[in-house]
Amino acid sequence: MSRVVRAALYQTRWTGDRESMIREHEDAARRAAERGAKVICFQELFYGPFFCQVTHERFYDWAEAVPDGPTVERFRALAAELGLVMVLPVYEEEQPGVLYNTAAVIDADGSFAGKYRKSHIPNLPGFWEKFYFRPGNLGYPVFDTAVGRIGVYICYDRHFPEGWRALGLGGAEIVFNPSATHRGLSKYLWELEQPAAAVANAYFVGAINRVGVEEYGDNDFYGTSYFVGPEGKVIGDTASDTDPDLVVQDLDLDEIRRIRDRWAFYRDRRPESYGAVVAP
Repeated sequence: MSRVVRAALYQTRWTGDRESMIREHEDAARRAAERGAKVICFQELFYGPFFCQVTHERFYDWAEAVPDGPTVERFRALAAELGLVMVLPVYEEEQPGVLYNTAAVIDADGSFAGKYRKSHIPNLPGFWEKFYFRPGNLGYPVFDTAVGRIGVYICYDRHFPEGWRALGLGGAEIVFNPSATHRGLSKYLWELEQPAAAVANAYFVGAINRVGVEEYGDNDFYGTSYFVGPEGKVIGDTASDTDPDLVVQDLDLDEIRRIRDRWAFYRDRRPESYGAVVAP
């Protein structure tokens, strides 16, 4: 029997307040489930603005516990209601002053599957993230869910091939990359990096980005969220570059085995010769 998973991505613009942003994503999850989706991923820091364009301590108040904070608990109940696996990128407070850019993974029964903390933290104009986040310390976990084995890599992480490979070695079948990426130098990378990672590691990638210009900066986030398969081909159409959009696509996980049998990249790895890659 073919293992086809209907998966969804939801991209949107900042609405101006947390509650309306959360309600919009709840509605998107319901619409995805109505279309048969069994897993959905939201954009980076989905319930708030991308405040990393500026530096101000007031934004620390957006952080909450994971999994016991109000946002994750609210979506755990929704996941159980809809039978939908959910990837929720949130701002995590482990304890006062210890904050992470985190994705919580919720299984289709509402149980907490685990979390990934963004590993690579940029600090450059428009992305002052070291002001807000510690580097992740949980490695590159792969989560067993009702739809298969899921990994997460967040935004700036995607520029580093090592984590992509670690997720593949961990058995990931679908890797979600929730992002906040704006027009300019990164556009060509957005179109290249996720397909390249999907090919090199022979799995599916869901690339999701925000849209619009937000009040805490002048970055113009360009959306164009998409799924890509293990041959590096975009599946279906990409999302709008200006408007909220719900992307729903079927992913045939059996394709992973077919591609890995054809291109034996995992068999032919030479980890004993890669020491220089991880040298400090």
